[in-house]
Amino acid sequence: MASALIVIDMQVDFCPGGRLAVAGGDEIVPVINDLMADYDAVVLTQDWHPDDHASFASNHTGAAPFNVVQMPYGPQVLWPDHCIIGTEGAGFHPALAVDVADLVVRKGFRPQIDSYSSFFENDRTTPTGLAGYLRDRGLSDLTFVGLAHDFCVAWSAIDAARLGFRARVIEQAARAIDLDGSLDRARADMRAAGVVLT
Repeated sequence: MASALIVIDMQVDFCPGGRLAVAGGDEIVPVINDLMADYDAVVLTQDWHPDDHASFASNHTGAAPFNVVQMPYGPQVLWPDHCIIGTEGAGFHPALAVDVADLVVRKGFRPQIDSYSSFFENDRTTPTGLAGYLRDRGLSDLTFVGLAHDFCVAWSAIDAARLGFRARVIEQAARAIDLDGSLDRARADMRAAGVVLT
């Protein structure tokens, strides 16, 4: 069974000093780099937002980061502006071995909808194209690492399992935001979906 390492959103804005920093986010870069040689393919995902993105608190009058609002596709956490197209913060962590990657998937570029999963926008139906790429290459055994464990990593792994891929998350190579218990909820949701946590 051919395998792929899916490296989720290892970007400057999600690492310490960034606009939406995940505690310890930079600590996992060497671990991820070491894992890359163990897989038949490496895929990097990249949050890639326009500055008028609907998930940014700054685009909602009176809203603050981490408020939750209703969008046509469901509840949406409002985030600090982050990973804006073309900015330094949207770039990959400088120590990440990007040259090893077979594919980079950019997500979240549609202004009116967020995209946590590497497979679908948050409406759960608009695809990114990643599933087709993996199937065309015969890559069915998927391992997820990166940022943030409880949002984009979890949603990606759950969607992978839902789509029939074997999915696991290496927790040593992921870090969480843990917003109001979101890490425990994400772990429970992943296990319920058949994702293996190692």
